Amino acid sequence: MSGMNSSSEKWSLYSASQNLSAVLNNPNLGKQSNFFVRTWGDSFVEKNETEGSPFLLEINYSHFERYLIQYGKRIKRHKRLLQYKSSNNNLTAISKDEDDEKVDLREIPDVFLKTQFELTDAGIFSSVFKNGEKCSASSTSELINDLSRYLDIVEIQIAKHVSQKSDAFFHTMTSHDTIMEQMKNTCKEVHKLRNKLQKVDQLVAKDPLYLIGLKRKIVNHIKVINKLKLMSTVLQTQPNIQLLLSSSDYVSALELISNTQKVLANELAGVTSLRHLPQQLKEMLKLIDKMLHTEFEKYAAADLHRPLDNSKKMLETDHLVSIVLGLLRQNHTQFLEIFKQESITAAQTLLKQFMIEALADVEDDEDQCLRGSGEVTLSMDATHWMKALTAASEALQKLLERIYAMMEIIQETADSSVAPSSTKKDNGFVDKFLSIEDHKNIRRKLQELLVSICDYCNERLASIVGTQSDQRPLSSYQILELSRTIDVFTKFCEEISGKQSPALRAAFKIQAGNYVNKFHSQRKNKLTMLLDAERWKPAEIPLEFQNLVDKISTNTIIKEIPSSPKDEEKREFPMNNKVSNSLVLDNQNFVTVGTVLILLRIVLEYCVCGYELTLLAPVIGKNLAELLRMFNSRSCQLVLGAGALKTAGLKTITSTNLALTSRSLQLVLWIIPFIRTHFNEISNDPFTSLNSVEKDIQNHIQQLESKVLSIMNTLLYDQLTKWDAKPPVPSKAFRNISRHIIKLHEAVSSVLPSKQVSYLYEIVHKDFKFALREQLLRLNIQNNGGPQHGLVTTEITFYLQTMSMLDILPAEMLTNKYMEDIWQN
Repeated sequence: MSGMNSSSEKWSLYSASQNLSAVLNNPNLGKQSNFFVRTWGDSFVEKNETEGSPFLLEINYSHFERYLIQYGKRIKRHKRLLQYKSSNNNLTAISKDEDDEKVDLREIPDVFLKTQFELTDAGIFSSVFKNGEKCSASSTSELINDLSRYLDIVEIQIAKHVSQKSDAFFHTMTSHDTIMEQMKNTCKEVHKLRNKLQKVDQLVAKDPLYLIGLKRKIVNHIKVINKLKLMSTVLQTQPNIQLLLSSSDYVSALELISNTQKVLANELAGVTSLRHLPQQLKEMLKLIDKMLHTEFEKYAAADLHRPLDNSKKMLETDHLVSIVLGLLRQNHTQFLEIFKQESITAAQTLLKQFMIEALADVEDDEDQCLRGSGEVTLSMDATHWMKALTAASEALQKLLERIYAMMEIIQETADSSVAPSSTKKDNGFVDKFLSIEDHKNIRRKLQELLVSICDYCNERLASIVGTQSDQRPLSSYQILELSRTIDVFTKFCEEISGKQSPALRAAFKIQAGNYVNKFHSQRKNKLTMLLDAERWKPAEIPLEFQNLVDKISTNTIIKEIPSSPKDEEKREFPMNNKVSNSLVLDNQNFVTVGTVLILLRIVLEYCVCGYELTLLAPVIGKNLAELLRMFNSRSCQLVLGAGALKTAGLKTITSTNLALTSRSLQLVLWIIPFIRTHFNEISNDPFTSLNSVEKDIQNHIQQLESKVLSIMNTLLYDQLTKWDAKPPVPSKAFRNISRHIIKLHEAVSSVLPSKQVSYLYEIVHKDFKFALREQLLRLNIQNNGGPQHGLVTTEITFYLQTMSMLDILPAEMLTNKYMEDIWQN
């Protein structure tokens, strides 16, 4: 704006110019590498296209469409009128010149009508003057006449055209003076307008433009001052960072570095004096990263390795929050791996410490040693081993509580730093630098880390559980204590991690499996010995076994074996503690053998063991099913197979033995549904192992009944084959049959229920009728009222009297009418 320095100087378009120094120092262009080779002039500065004004509309065809439609019709009408007027004028001219000689322009040669007609052209000249160098006077005069005629024709045509446009010529001549006067007035107005514009430029535009230039200078000076202040502030970044790091305010230090880097990249880009500062800030970032990882590692080690009896849940929570905020601000998640390694190291150290203390309590520990992760190479005795395992699990649980508390602090810090779009509420921290995706990633990694640490602790405890050998087996109490310890620890791990760890449960399953196998073999051997010694006679039943079956009949989970009556009860109620001849179940009396009583107690022991060792409940249930199957098969061998003759020294297998075995199996069959219910409820799985056992026992009971009926049927056939219809009456054969029937009743009525006895005697009664019918056919005795028919009727009456005396069959089966079918052929 150099043209504004003097008010007397006239400013024009040419007063605007480019200042070379201003162009070279233009801050918007940055460094220029080719300004020394460019030519100075109007093209020295790059031309930029000026964008269209946003305040002006963009004109297109649609803006003129209405105008074209409106005035297009008028133009077409105007053209039609002009064409009509022209045709009328032509007709008028033809009528006027009818008498005149018609003029035809075609008579004029084409050469005269060309726009390039020049006589200097040799071709045109020769065509006009044909053979002009040899022409005579007569030909010359003829040419002159032709030319004169051509001239007349042209003049006539010009005159016609002038006559046709005469109105336009006169109108032009009359309006010429008016137009000249208007032109003169217009020039005066233009001169006045220019004078006014010069005054406006001098009075209104020049000084305000100068003021605008001054205002722009002030604004530029202010920008320069602000830049200098910003540079001064940036130069103070490093001391401020050191001050923030000394107070462990890592987040503020990182924020300061980040903001400074943004300022250097945007507002102070290209400042030569600050060109080394970005690299220095990067180095300082690396230093802070290293400091954060070191501080976190120290904090984790100090917190996890402190004594377990320390009442503090966390050490310097604020310090941990500042460290984690700094790490998250840098988007670093490697510190979680550091935390994982420190947690594993703390667990290893803790286990080794407790194992050393456990070995110190053992008197004979000369050959004991520890491996790197804290397991015992040789087994301790069960008591010390259980004590060490319990102490180690409790210590690891406390350590996991510390780890979980520390992870909660990390999680809360991450939640408080998530971006505002997250659903988490502000927890007092102003800066929200963590994106939603990064926040989800942190939560996922924390969950995986906690699961990994819990898995490791479970594996270490599992290795300790696995060191227990069969040479020092655990007792039932120790197995239960081990089960409770492992359940407490695994449930705690599952609560904090949300996932089950199978290692410790698998190790316990092995130890418990060994115990269960030993438990099963002991009781299996005991039951086998009892069965081999069993004489299959009714046993006297103490009151405690009645309590056992009463406990079973409640159809609930069996948690413990009912205790026997106390001594005080025995002294207070001496009559209530007498033994009984049968067990009362569902209003039924069960007479059984002594082995089955012991079997009832063993069954309850299996049920209680399954309840206490829920993890192995399916295995225990299968073992119980195997035990019952063994009892069934062995009792079948001893009774039906007559094995008891050798093992127990019995002389023969009687009907009483068969009936007692059947009733004992019925008692076992009665308890099977209760056993199934018990194991279904404690294992939450369908317990089907007893289905086949139940079928086998039912088949065995049927075989025993068939054996009793077979014995009776043989006796009946033996007596009836010897019988003949001769006096005396009753015959010896029928008296023997009556004796066998009474003897069978004496053998089974005291053991089997009345319904089953009636069922047996119905079959015996039918077998007797069938055998008697065959014998009558063999003897050819007819129902003819003869002497032999009378003898048979007397014998049958004697037989029916014997059956009536037993009172076990319905009355309709003990009538002569019921016996009439023996006479049918």
